[in-house]
Amino acid sequence: MDMEQKQSEIIDQLVRRASTCNGEALLPIIIEATSHPSLFAFSEILALPNVAQLEGSTHSVYLDVLRLFAHGTWADYKCNASRIPQLSPDQTLKLKQLTVLTLAESNKVLPYDTLMDELDVTNVRELEDFLINECMYAGIVRGKLDQLKRCFEVPFAAGRDLRPGQLGNMLHTLSNWLNTSENLLGSIQDKIKWADNMSEIDKKHRKEAEERVEEVKKSLSMKGDIDSRGHKEMFGEPSGVMDYEEDRIRPKRRRHPVTR
Repeated sequence: MDMEQKQSEIIDQLVRRASTCNGEALLPIIIEATSHPSLFAFSEILALPNVAQLEGSTHSVYLDVLRLFAHGTWADYKCNASRIPQLSPDQTLKLKQLTVLTLAESNKVLPYDTLMDELDVTNVRELEDFLINECMYAGIVRGKLDQLKRCFEVPFAAGRDLRPGQLGNMLHTLSNWLNTSENLLGSIQDKIKWADNMSEIDKKHRKEAEERVEEVKKSLSMKGDIDSRGHKEMFGEPSGVMDYEEDRIRPKRRRHPVTR
């Protein structure tokens, strides 16, 4: 079973349980959800009306905890630790895993120094162990540790729940991308039409050139026939006529009388 399918089944179970509870009865479900080692999405639980009703109640801090795990990071927890219940070790691990996912959203090359600062890790060995054992083996990221450059290269990271307002930004980005794609497509189509027109013009020029070549060939052929006939007329008379002309113009020899 892949991570997404497993996570979907866990969410379905928790949502069914949470939808039948109210108030304080929701707290164990929220703690279980934010501690579960295979759960990294919480928007479905947050969307339940009875969970939203925790707002303003004596248990509203648990709604803040759920929001923290849906959208926040370890740094956010440190900033609000005074008003949020202390996290368990499992929750701490989960929130640090989610922090790596957030960092990977905007940068596919994460410097070790940035990671150690964001995760409160004091040395490289501890950081690399965390990235390998708790992130890559968990299947939430795929990446490569570069000890020479002191960075974590992340070609893939699982997505987190959308933050409030993030959907509008995504739609705006997608709309801009769509407009750019349409403009690019129009440009490509114009170039295709231009290329087709140039091809037709080239074919027309080629045909005209071939026709001119044929005309020249025919002209040369006709001229050759005429020259050949003229040559025959000039130099090809029957030999009898020329002999006659020679005999006609040759002086005749006078005969002398024979003395007897």
